[in-house]
Amino acid sequence: MNSHRNENPVLITSAAPSYEDQLSARRRRYALMMSLRIPCILLALLFAKIWWLALILILLSVPLPWMAVLIANDRPPPKAESPQRLRPSRPALTADGEESR
Repeated sequence: MNSHRNENPVLITSAAPSYEDQLSARRRRYALMMSLRIPCILLALLFAKIWWLALILILLSVPLPWMAVLIANDRPPPKAESPQRLRPSRPALTADGEESR
C-alpha cells in the first residue's frame, strides 16, 4: 500500500458534471434562498413595534425570489481545472542496476 497518498481526488477527465447533478445543485440553491425569505418575514412580524427594523427585514425579503430564480437558472461556469496526466515519478531501472532515461 502507498502510505503517502494525497487525500484530494484526482481529476482524470475534463467532462462537465452531468445535467442531473447540475439541476439538483441548482434546486438546492433555489430552495435555500427561498427558505431565507420566511425567517425575514417572521422576524419583521416579531419586530413590528420597531418599525424601521421591520421595514429593513421586509425590504431584504423582497428581492430574494428574483435572486433565487436568477441564481438557480444560471449554469455553473466551466471548471478551469485540467486533467492530470500520468507522469513517471522515477526513471526505470535496467537489469544491470543502472537508471535508463
